[in-house]
Amino acid sequence: MAKEKLKAEEKRALNKENFRKLYGIFRYLLPYKAKFLIGLAFLVLGSFFLLAFPLITGKLIDVASGEGTWLLNDINSIALSLIVILFLQGIFSFFRVYLFAQVSEHAMADVRFALYKKILYLPISFFDRHRTGDLMSRMSSDVTMLQTTFSTTLAEVIRQVVTLAVGIAMIFINTPALSVFMLLTFPLLIVAAMVFGKKIRVLSRQSQDELAQSSTIVEETFQSILAVKSFTNELFEKTRYQNSLKQVVTIALKAATYRAGFISFIIFALFGGMVAIMWYGALLLQRGEMSVGDLISFAFYTAFIGGSIAGIGDLFGQIQRAIGASERILEIHQESSETEESSNNDAPRFKGNISFDHVSFQYPSRKDMAILEGFTMNVEAGEKVALVGKSGAGKSTVAHLLMRLYNGYSGSIKVDNKDIDSYDLSDFRKNIGIVPQEVILFGGSIRENIAYGKPSATIEEIEDAANKAHALEFIKSFPEGFDTLVGERGVKLSGGQRQRIAIARTILKNPAILILDEATSALDAESEQKVQLGLNELMKGRTTIIVAHRLATIKEVDRIYVIENGKIKESGAHNELIDNLKGTYHHLVNLQLVN
Repeated sequence: MAKEKLKAEEKRALNKENFRKLYGIFRYLLPYKAKFLIGLAFLVLGSFFLLAFPLITGKLIDVASGEGTWLLNDINSIALSLIVILFLQGIFSFFRVYLFAQVSEHAMADVRFALYKKILYLPISFFDRHRTGDLMSRMSSDVTMLQTTFSTTLAEVIRQVVTLAVGIAMIFINTPALSVFMLLTFPLLIVAAMVFGKKIRVLSRQSQDELAQSSTIVEETFQSILAVKSFTNELFEKTRYQNSLKQVVTIALKAATYRAGFISFIIFALFGGMVAIMWYGALLLQRGEMSVGDLISFAFYTAFIGGSIAGIGDLFGQIQRAIGASERILEIHQESSETEESSNNDAPRFKGNISFDHVSFQYPSRKDMAILEGFTMNVEAGEKVALVGKSGAGKSTVAHLLMRLYNGYSGSIKVDNKDIDSYDLSDFRKNIGIVPQEVILFGGSIRENIAYGKPSATIEEIEDAANKAHALEFIKSFPEGFDTLVGERGVKLSGGQRQRIAIARTILKNPAILILDEATSALDAESEQKVQLGLNELMKGRTTIIVAHRLATIKEVDRIYVIENGKIKESGAHNELIDNLKGTYHHLVNLQLVN
């Protein structure tokens, strides 16, 4: 699949369809079009002034040798005009670079923000299909490629085209015979540029993909550093990354070989052509058919034209890569988003009645495997129910569907007797809180992580939430207290401490419906006891669904649902189910007691 995608990307052409893709990103420049157009004007003016340099240089030689006359017949005046041209060209170049930089920096910041915003509102199913490293590559490498295109490449293409067009026009006006002779060398250069350029583009694309792959390895290793060290797989990961880098270097060097060969060919062909042209020019000079100044002007223009031809091929290759980058970014923008957040700060509060009526569901990534089949469950407002069953039975899937993380199910799911899809998504999720098994904290302070449940919370509200979560004691034991940095993903805190921070965060959110997804299954007995105290506080007055692995933690719930093969196999209170000696629940409890 990856090879097919790479092959398709290699064949991108500079056609109308692909330029339309690039325009999809170019529209981000429109708010800054005034600066862009002014910069473009400076670019064109600078190019014209620079192209006047060879003409005036030739006239300087002619006036000095007495072979001709010009508007300025004084050598000093002509030399001064050359200095003025160079000075003005420098001024134009400064403003051109500065204005283009302003446009590209602001526009690419808008691209990054729009892409980040888009990804943020994409459904969970999107993240199931895409690796984090790939998304990070699109946010960084692809946008950087576009930034280079709009700040440098685009300007260079315009400058080279202007140089090529004006330069050819000038040599045909001044030295038509020599110009025809020079143009005979063009076909060879153009064919070589096409052949080398295509191969270089292919290798550059492969190099970019391999570099992205190596970055993914690094990211995955750092994210799973605990697993790496616990399995003593440092050597394995080091070797894996080293092999990936070797592949990057191999492809990059192969591309460099073609670039070096192309540059060497261009240098030989360019200067070889210039020698032939100078030879023919010397013959014309000897016959008196042109002046020394005209020959020197022609030589300068030829150098400019040759440089433009050599540069345009690589610049077009960069534009083709930019088209590929824009395509990958636009692919994300074409994904279907969830509804953005509501501006309603006072979302209607749910009572908490929940019903699943013959719900069937398969994950988008596993359409051949049914997770829920005709699942039916009713929970009254304020009830505490537990979902138990073997791994893969569908317990967490029930929570995912209730939170509207996935669509595509059959049957109906209702909250307060209304279909969940009829609610505003943001208002709906504001009413649901979750404490997962694996709590991921942000890399800021404890205060910031608790306040994530309610960004506008006061310090008093944060402390009260921490107290109710039985987290205040360990927080105050830290020298920095609530300002203690938790480290990336919360690695500086223990599992129980992270869970209590998550509970405090959820208490601050104050949801009507609470989901506890195996919130204590990964904790030791002491930590579990402390976390359970926080959970008991959190569950007060809320409809609670507990996805349970440790059955000892759910004895006091109102009802237990035993899920098997995506359906409710048994339901009832703990005492009722445990007395059914042939029941699944009784069997699961006995297994845990034996273990």
